[in-house]
Amino acid sequence: MSNRFSSGKYAIAQCDRCNFRYDLKELKRLIIKTKNVNILVCPECWEPDQPQLQLGMYPVEDPQAVRNPRPDANSYITSGLGPDGTESGGSRIFQWGFAPVGGARANADSLTPNNLALGITLGTVTVSVT
Repeated sequence: MSNRFSSGKYAIAQCDRCNFRYDLKELKRLIIKTKNVNILVCPECWEPDQPQLQLGMYPVEDPQAVRNPRPDANSYITSGLGPDGTESGGSRIFQWGFAPVGGARANADSLTPNNLALGITLGTVTVSVT
């Protein structure tokens, strides 16, 4: 049985992207999102299928939550609070080195306590007015 198309040995075609002339054999098919979009481009314009466009095509299971979690009450007492409930300087107690923005209330000191205290004595300053 004979082929219905010619061999295209000497056929000339244009790149669908830059419109330069090339041999038909040199043009490559452009594939986007694993689909052939029936665009023939030259080797300079050809680019491989971008893998980031395939996000969501394959299921990804990446659970981050723990089923049936339990509160971490014991380690918080030993590391953050003393036996009487006062701050003991454990691993969960930290202080900001600046005045962070608190809640929406005017008196939000309880939300972001700042117990840092700095005491420095630099000397005396004399101001003379003449």
